Amino acid sequence: MVGKYGPLIGAIDQGTSSSRFLVFSAQRAELITYHQVEVKQLTPAEGWVESDPMELLQTVIECVSKTVENLKSLEVDPGDIKAVGVCNQRETTIVWDKQTGKPLYNAIIWLDARTKSTVEMLLAKVQGGNKDFLKKHCGLPISTYFSALKLKWLIDNVPEVQDAISENRCLFGTVDTWLIWNLTGGVKGGLHLTDVTNASRTMLMNLETLNWDPYLLKFFDIPASILPQIRSSSEIYGFLTATPLGGTPISGCLGDQQSALIGQLCLEPGQAKMTYGTGGFLLYNTGIQPVQSEHGLITTVAYQMGKNKQAHYAMEGSIAVAGLALSWLKNNLNLISDFQECEMLASSVENTGGVYFVPAFSGLYAPYWRMDARGVVCGLTQFTTRAHLARATLESVCYQTRDIVEVMMRDAGAHITSLRVDGGMTQNNVLLQLQADILGIPIVRPTMTETTALGAAMAAGNAEGIDVWSLESLDQDTITSDVFTPAVTESDRDSRYARWKDAVKRTLGWETILDDGSADPERRKRMLGSISGTVFLFSSFVILVAARQYRSTLR
Repeated sequence: MVGKYGPLIGAIDQGTSSSRFLVFSAQRAELITYHQVEVKQLTPAEGWVESDPMELLQTVIECVSKTVENLKSLEVDPGDIKAVGVCNQRETTIVWDKQTGKPLYNAIIWLDARTKSTVEMLLAKVQGGNKDFLKKHCGLPISTYFSALKLKWLIDNVPEVQDAISENRCLFGTVDTWLIWNLTGGVKGGLHLTDVTNASRTMLMNLETLNWDPYLLKFFDIPASILPQIRSSSEIYGFLTATPLGGTPISGCLGDQQSALIGQLCLEPGQAKMTYGTGGFLLYNTGIQPVQSEHGLITTVAYQMGKNKQAHYAMEGSIAVAGLALSWLKNNLNLISDFQECEMLASSVENTGGVYFVPAFSGLYAPYWRMDARGVVCGLTQFTTRAHLARATLESVCYQTRDIVEVMMRDAGAHITSLRVDGGMTQNNVLLQLQADILGIPIVRPTMTETTALGAAMAAGNAEGIDVWSLESLDQDTITSDVFTPAVTESDRDSRYARWKDAVKRTLGWETILDDGSADPERRKRMLGSISGTVFLFSSFVILVAARQYRSTLR
C-alpha cells in the first residue's frame, strides 16, 4: 500500500550554491516537499573557486533528514519513497583517499579558472594550438571548464594527490560520484561510479564508445585506476546506507543540465531548453547521433535511460555568468539589496540608455572560448543610473543566450521555434520578456519550475526494477506554462544585438597568460591606459550611486 500521493521519488540536487532534497509524486509529477541548505564558495586566490567536499556531503544528508521530517508532518510515510535520483553541478572535481574517506583537496568548482597555464601547456603540444584538437574524441574544447584540466592540475600541484596515486589510495569523481560513494557506504564498500552525462563532461570519455578513452587518458597523463565506473543514467546502482532512507535504491544519476532537459520533456530531437542559474546552459537534443559543432558549441551526452538503451546526445552552449552577475551587483557593488530589486529597477526604465555590460569575469565560454576576456561596461554617460545598469545586467544574460542560439541553429541546420526555460532567474518576468525580445521567439516557462530535480526523479522512477515513472507515457500537453512573446521589431532587435557584439570585442585580449599562469603586467598596463577613461567613469558612477544611497538613509 502507498499513501495519498502514490509512489514517491526523491531527488538529490547538489548545485553550485546549495544542496537540496526534493520529493515528487510519480503519478502526477507534483512536488510534495523539499529542504534546501546553502553551501559556501571559497575563493583562496583570484580566479579560484572551491567548496569543502565534506560540506557538500553533510548538507545533502541534512536535506534528506529534514525532508523526511517534512513528510511526517504532512502525514506522508517516507517509506513511500521508492527510489532516489541524483543530479549535480557538473565538471566540479573532487579527489579523496579511499582508505580514510577524507578529501585530498577542496572541490574545484566548474567555473574555477586556475588551470589557464595548464591549458596553455597542453595547447603547446598540439598543432597550431588548436583548442578543438580533442573534440572528435570527447566533443569538448581544451578549456579550464572541464574536469580533466582540474584533475591534471591537482596531480601536478598537490603532493597529497601524487602520494595517494602512487600508493593506490586516490579516487576521483565529479560531485555525483563523491555523493554516491559516501551514501552507499564510503570506506565500507561505497560504490565508485558515475553516469554517462557526467562522464561526458570530464574530457576523458569517448563519445562513441561511452568508455574512458585510452588516448585521452594518455594525453592528459591521468591514470585509469582513479576513475569511476561509467553507468547509464537510469538503473539501480545500489542502496543508501546513510540518511533516514537507508535501504532505498539509488537509480537515477545525471548532470544537472541534462537532468533539466529531461525535466523539461525535451526528449525529441530539435527540442531545446535554457537553464538560468549561477551560469547559463542551453541544451539542444540531437537524438542518437552526436553532432559536432563548427561554431564553438560542445557535444555532450544528453541521457541514456537504461544500460541496454541507446544514448541520446545534445549540443550545448554554456555561459559562465548568469545569476552570478546579479550576485555581483548585490555583493560587490551594493547596487541592489536583493534579486527582486534588480527586476524592479530594470522595469523602471524603458531601455539601458545605451549601456552594455559583458560579464566576462573569468573569460567567455561558448561560443567564444576566450579565457583572455574580462568584463566591460560600455556606453556610460552622466545620465546613466543604477536602473540602467540593472537592466543591462539582465540583457547581458539574454545576449549571451542569443550568441549560443545563433550558432546552434547554424550547426543544427534548423530553426529553434521556442525556448523552454528553468532555473532560479526565471522568476524574473523582465528577464524572460527581454529574452523573448532579443531572440525573437516565444519563451516558455513551466508553472512547476523545479525541472532540474524533476529530471533526476524521472530517471530514478523510470529505472528497470523501479518502474513507477514511464517516460513514454508523459503528455506534454498537460504541462501548464507561462509564455513570453517578442514585443520589439526585428530591426530594433538586430541593431541592439550588433552593439552587443561590438561590446564583446572590447573584452578580448585583456589577459595574456604567461607560462606560470600569471597575467602579463606590461600588456595589462597598456590596456589600462587605453580604457582608463571608461574605468574612471564607471568608478565615479558607482561612487555616485553609493553616495545617493547613503544620503537617502539620512532622510
